[in-house]
Amino acid sequence: MAIVPGKSGFLLLDMSLNLIASNPEAVRILSYPSNPDRIKHLRLFVSDRLRGGLQDYLSPEYSNNVKQYESGRRKYNCRKFHVNYESNASPQPAIVVLLERNAPQDMGFEEICRMFNLTPRERETVELLVHGLTTKEIADRLSISPNTVKAFVRLVMVKMGVSTRTGVVGRLTASRS
Repeated sequence: MAIVPGKSGFLLLDMSLNLIASNPEAVRILSYPSNPDRIKHLRLFVSDRLRGGLQDYLSPEYSNNVKQYESGRRKYNCRKFHVNYESNASPQPAIVVLLERNAPQDMGFEEICRMFNLTPRERETVELLVHGLTTKEIADRLSISPNTVKAFVRLVMVKMGVSTRTGVVGRLTASRS
């Protein structure tokens, strides 16, 4: 599996898994499929979520520094780093957690796109679709409207002879085998 370029989640935790700092992407990953804006007590939410799925992994005794974390159907490489940070002028132990999105390998992607006669913009759209991005996320990355993304996806579905976004991904996967 390759790492999807772009946004990664970052958490800084104390040794009791209490949140010290985070970026919005980490909160989005941990809260999926819920809307992160609806979380009233972020620190409590993050601590509960980590205790529910990563507590053993985040302990100093856990020797492997990489673990797979699933958020919905998306998979992330979860990496931990034990660090010290300055708090009240004295170093305190802490844990940095980095969540990086996994995606299928891109071996043969260009050949498959040529096989289906995809335009360069359709290729860009399909590549982001394969990585699991939503229509809005693809639109943001390509600086186009969500309706344009939907049009590209419909054209790709016609060219590939499928009727769903999942069918596009499945056709790409089947063509690689």
